[in-house]
Amino acid sequence: MTHQTSTSRRTVITAAAATAAVAATGTGTAFAKNRSDGEGHGGHAVKEHFGTLADGTEVDRWTIENGRTRLSVLSYGGVVQTLEIPDRHGRRANVSLGFSDLDSYVASSPYFGALIGRYGNRIARGTFTLDGEKYQLPINDGPNSLHGGDKGFDKRVWSVEPFRKGSGVGLTLRRVSPDGEMGYPGTLTVRVDYTLTAEGDFRIDYEATTDKATVVNLTNHTYYNLAGEGSGSIYDHRLQIAASRYTPVDKTLIPTGELAKVAGTPFDFRRAKDIGRDIREAHQQVLYGQGIDHNFALDKGLTRHPEHIVTVTEPESGRVMKIATIEPGVQFYTGNFLTGTFAGTSGQVYRQGDGFCLETQHFPDSPNQPGFPSTVLRPGHTYRSTTVHSFSTR
Repeated sequence: MTHQTSTSRRTVITAAAATAAVAATGTGTAFAKNRSDGEGHGGHAVKEHFGTLADGTEVDRWTIENGRTRLSVLSYGGVVQTLEIPDRHGRRANVSLGFSDLDSYVASSPYFGALIGRYGNRIARGTFTLDGEKYQLPINDGPNSLHGGDKGFDKRVWSVEPFRKGSGVGLTLRRVSPDGEMGYPGTLTVRVDYTLTAEGDFRIDYEATTDKATVVNLTNHTYYNLAGEGSGSIYDHRLQIAASRYTPVDKTLIPTGELAKVAGTPFDFRRAKDIGRDIREAHQQVLYGQGIDHNFALDKGLTRHPEHIVTVTEPESGRVMKIATIEPGVQFYTGNFLTGTFAGTSGQVYRQGDGFCLETQHFPDSPNQPGFPSTVLRPGHTYRSTTVHSFSTR
């Protein structure tokens, strides 16, 4: 068990002072002299105690703000706890599903806002072979391994440091995953930067190196509701995905290896349509996923720089989210397994379809699918990935 601890202990760290401290010391540590002056604003990183794990490890919540966007992140799981953006009238609301206490994240979170690794999505039967050696991973999703195993990166405590880069402010999360953790080979050294730009964009940069050949597929699992967390169904959000093909799955949600055309199926979002328009259609793939829980093979493929792939619009608030990424795929998930068994930060109960995920990544089960883009990382090479969420109103 965990216990929730008061969040009254608060430290405000100015990003400008943090940058000066970095320059003075010549290190990458972006901490500066503390002051306690209440709420943080643009250029400030606010650190609060969020709770304590059963083993005594303390968990912090960091809040940064830039432009019109405010972001709160937990050191536990790198969780995006809240993401506040304005509507067409300038009224800011949290559009990220999550919990108000640490206990709930530990006991029952369906990966709300989490940093996912070592391998985002499913690996069939929890096994893969690399360089002639077979590796066994934890089985935690039917017969398969999901999101790095039963204690993946989403359940680890990360070190967090604030930074300023030009007009952007952000948080750097670091962790070293030891050789053999959750069955994966190699010591993996990971850095993830969460950045808010001056325009209020939310950018995620991933970087990892290894000392032994391994597989890596990092992503973020934020559940969005652009009408505001706890406001109800996302089925009236309009979604457009630049993908002509998707990867059909078997009944355990493992890709069959086929790249099927979206044309004529509920998976055709090439032109914007309501998320819920075809979600009740009696299509075998929809039945398998109890909604949509599928990887879309992006038309652009793997690119060196982020390219626009998704637009989501919420009609009442006017909020618009655009996503750009270098990744070749995006897992679109319609919150099918939100069962009304817990309440979020607003105190409202989450039910099926109350949030959606758009997880930019390589394809599921790539280590067992030679026709998919490779997720192998070898010593001497660096894994890098970038995804940018841009917000506006109409």
